[in-house]
Amino acid sequence: MFNLVKDFESAIADFFGSPYAIATDSCTHAIELCLRLTQADQVTCPSQTYISVPFTFIKCGCEWKFEDYDWQEYYQIGNTNIFDAATYWKPNGYIKDTLMCISFQNKKHLKLGRGGIILCDNKQHYNVLCKMVYDGRDILRPWREENIEIIGYHYYMTPETAELGLQKLDQAVSNPATIVYSNEYPYLPNMKVFQQNVSN
Repeated sequence: MFNLVKDFESAIADFFGSPYAIATDSCTHAIELCLRLTQADQVTCPSQTYISVPFTFIKCGCEWKFEDYDWQEYYQIGNTNIFDAATYWKPNGYIKDTLMCISFQNKKHLKLGRGGIILCDNKQHYNVLCKMVYDGRDILRPWREENIEIIGYHYYMTPETAELGLQKLDQAVSNPATIVYSNEYPYLPNMKVFQQNVSN
């Protein structure tokens, strides 16, 4: 059944014009995998974004801080090549040499309840992320037949979610997406949790 996941990844890659795509169980976990892949240890995010992004920095042990700036559709995480593109939906919109993380949560353009995907154009990154997302395994092989070499994180998209994505994709492609702006999010530095845990 995981062939459905591969089919969904191919369809999303084709839409965005990305050579590769790796489906995940959430956009937050997609960002986490990219941070771990690139070993990013000093990062920033805008002061107005979804709350899970700075939580992920804390989880990964990054040195991090907020920055005050406006954004629309997507933003770059500090000086990395990782983009939080959770709300982004644009044909051939992939940005070269980046890791773009898209969300399929129910408030996003392609509504699957939960799910995300990483777009990339680096074959080595693709190969590693495919295993990181699925417990270090090859998603299409029985794990007992493998000698696992890298740490995996059990963040894979289920075949059922991928199947729903394939069913809804044509409608999502035919409908224009709503552009999301930073001012639609609260100012996170005012929250007590970040006054206690920010590293800047």
